[in-house]
Amino acid sequence: MTNATGCTDEAPYLRIAAEIRRRIGEGELAPGERVPSTRQIARDWGVALATATKALTHLRLEGTVETKPRVGTVVAAPVARSRRRAPVPSSGALSAPPPEQDLTLDRIVRTAIDIADTEGLSALSMRGVAARLGVGAMSPYRYVTGKDDLILLMADAAFGEKFYPAVIPNGWRARLELGARTLWTLHQRHPWLAQLSSLTRPLLLPNLMVHGEWSLSALDGHGLATTELFDIHVLLFSHVQGLAVHLEREAQAEAATGQSEDQWMDSRAHTLQGLADSGRFPTFTKVVRSFDDGYDLRLDTLFELGLKALLDGLTPVIEGGGRSHG
Repeated sequence: MTNATGCTDEAPYLRIAAEIRRRIGEGELAPGERVPSTRQIARDWGVALATATKALTHLRLEGTVETKPRVGTVVAAPVARSRRRAPVPSSGALSAPPPEQDLTLDRIVRTAIDIADTEGLSALSMRGVAARLGVGAMSPYRYVTGKDDLILLMADAAFGEKFYPAVIPNGWRARLELGARTLWTLHQRHPWLAQLSSLTRPLLLPNLMVHGEWSLSALDGHGLATTELFDIHVLLFSHVQGLAVHLEREAQAEAATGQSEDQWMDSRAHTLQGLADSGRFPTFTKVVRSFDDGYDLRLDTLFELGLKALLDGLTPVIEGGGRSHG
């Protein structure tokens, strides 16, 4: 619809949704392929993140796109689109706002986690959460004071998704392995967790303390000085966090450059070749040229390798009652 000046009166989010829908219909975006993220939409269309979120929500509600954890928003399969919900109105609100009593703190937190998982923590905003929920922009503020408060609630909920068995494994090593792998799984599921704090300023969250208690209790009773015991606990956590931080950074880099990890490396093949040909780095050159199909950096493999190396090295310290007894 146009007004007297010939300009469209259609809401910005509907114009964006229509353009993405056109790309899908004409085959520019195939089933399973990622559609523009909220950050890309905000940049390319010059709109706020809340408007970008509203456009994707509109497409999601009608079944045109779907959200996949750690992948993002993708074009829905044809079967899924054929079974989509009733069409969303083309004007006005996305849908009638749910009654106020239907909006809960848990819904707000879970919606925010979904946004952070699929779009990245930088895409999270209070307005975006409200748009995804289909409520007024200020409604979430009745439950949380702001974004910082919401992120802490998200982190606590995420760390609380996995706990430990009532039957405790035998031996300190088995317990530390289980604790480290549990934290690694949670960080893989929610890559943004590694971005929230440093070792010097840790998150003081009840559900994160559960994991800390598991690690500390595994080390307790072996004659370690308390400082040494806590140092080992921090070292193991830093191994998990130090690798997990790259999960979100890679997603951010891909969104910013439009290049996958492989594409980015390919674009720098000439620079890499120049370093190898310089003769200044003979060992590096020998190693790199020994790879048949290049080096595939696998964080899971590095995590297991590092965990084994740490625990192997700590075994004489823990079983010997600490450095002072070594």
